Amino acid sequence: MTAIGTTKSAGNTLRDVLTRLQTEGAALGHFNVSDQVLLKALVAAAEETKLPVLVGASEGEREFFGARQLAAMVKSERQESDLPIFLNADHTHSLAKALEAAKAGFDAVTIDFSALPFEENVARTKEAVQAIKAVNPSILAEGEIGDIGTGSEIKEAAQGGRLSTPEEARQFVEATGIDNLAPAVGNMHGMLKSMVQGKARKHLDLERIAQIKQAAGVFLTLHGGSGTEDEHFRKAIAAGINIIHINTELRVAWRESLGESLARDPNEVVPYKILRPVVDAVKQVVSSRLRLFHGQTVNPEMVGSVA
Repeated sequence: MTAIGTTKSAGNTLRDVLTRLQTEGAALGHFNVSDQVLLKALVAAAEETKLPVLVGASEGEREFFGARQLAAMVKSERQESDLPIFLNADHTHSLAKALEAAKAGFDAVTIDFSALPFEENVARTKEAVQAIKAVNPSILAEGEIGDIGTGSEIKEAAQGGRLSTPEEARQFVEATGIDNLAPAVGNMHGMLKSMVQGKARKHLDLERIAQIKQAAGVFLTLHGGSGTEDEHFRKAIAAGINIIHINTELRVAWRESLGESLARDPNEVVPYKILRPVVDAVKQVVSSRLRLFHGQTVNPEMVGSVA
């Protein structure tokens, strides 16, 4: 199965883009989608900024969207826009789902057995890596270690706890053969209410990131990026982060803009008229994050309360 990102000219695969961004001191923005509205917003942001983007979909999001249907739409958008748009099967918790994504043509799979004991995480991740690379040798396989909680939702209290260590990272990479590593470095899935309101921000263990990067020697992914302090994003990229996941910020923008759109005209029943402002609101969040991850000047007002 040919991955979405390998249909273009040489030098433009996901691995190529990550390698180039690493030399430039930039990171690839990863944004989750569960419907066409969010996908349209991501593509619009990529077109606006002229920057590469990684579309993500968790098992639940893929079940709602359809793995093959999403892969087909991303491939179509990539060919239409002539921009480096890639697709990742985010937080995949079974071998069957990893194979489903690989066969559908995803460019990357996040294999997540991090809730299991370390040795079992290693064994099951290694099995999945070998299986998906048998389908497509160029697919990027990601593994996860440590504890950053679950669910891209608004939370009452912080989740996560056990941070990853450099030695654990080294052992995990060597034993599994992964291309990307997602460690726990102070990040957390979802956002606290205070973060949505702009009163609090996540802060990362920057020294730990640098140590893990040196020990692991592979691309590093930051999950649970929503609500992180902008300066910590910049410093995390400098320390070795290559991919940054943003999901809850998009969901908040989607929910708030949809509510405003419905309230603006309670009698409107045409879906595309209601949803156009939603696409624009999400696009603004994505564009702002993409610019930040590439070291460009960002207008804080572009992402509203979740900036």
